[in-house]
Amino acid sequence: MTYVIAEPCVDVKDGACVDECPVDCIYEGVRSLYIQPDECVDCGACEPVCPEVAIFYEDDVPPEWSAFAQANADFFGQIGSPGGAAKTGPQPYDAPLVAALPPGA
Repeated sequence: MTYVIAEPCVDVKDGACVDECPVDCIYEGVRSLYIQPDECVDCGACEPVCPEVAIFYEDDVPPEWSAFAQANADFFGQIGSPGGAAKTGPQPYDAPLVAALPPGA
């Protein structure tokens, strides 16, 4: 299990979660942030600092955002598990679900 970043993060990307993550597993796409499911250690440090209330434990994602669990995993189809967001930097793409959302979704 892992944590998931859902729709409230799209086009916001506050970044408080990135600063709080002890294992550097929160990566940046064009419109959203994503948690690498294989690198997340389920510590939960990211969840309470998110001002958008966009981070949920995988089993607790609200039904209207359930597809974001797969979207978080899909984002890593191109880069896999690089072992840390700081060394890879922002990526020039998003998960298809996020990319398809209208601006300001």
